[in-house]
Amino acid sequence: MPLGQSMNPPDKIDGASVIEWAWSGTYPFGEVPGAQSPEIFGLAIATYDNIEFYRFSCDRNWNTVQDGLYDSIADAKAQLPDQYRNVDAHWQQS
Repeated sequence: MPLGQSMNPPDKIDGASVIEWAWSGTYPFGEVPGAQSPEIFGLAIATYDNIEFYRFSCDRNWNTVQDGLYDSIADAKAQLPDQYRNVDAHWQQS
């Protein structure tokens, strides 16, 4: 897939249902130091139970590189680490 092209996430990531997502495009949101595939191109907010929410940080193929647990969708977006702010996240509903 060409890097600049938007790529929709799968319906589920690591078994959690995707609610919202963002795709960085040509340049990654950022990197995860020490990770095997460190560049983050996809961000997804997903849930297993509609009570707790995960923000998945994914490579260009929507494979999870890192995740975090949050009490709300708003918290998952607001607490985006500085390392993922190279490109603005434009969130879309799944």
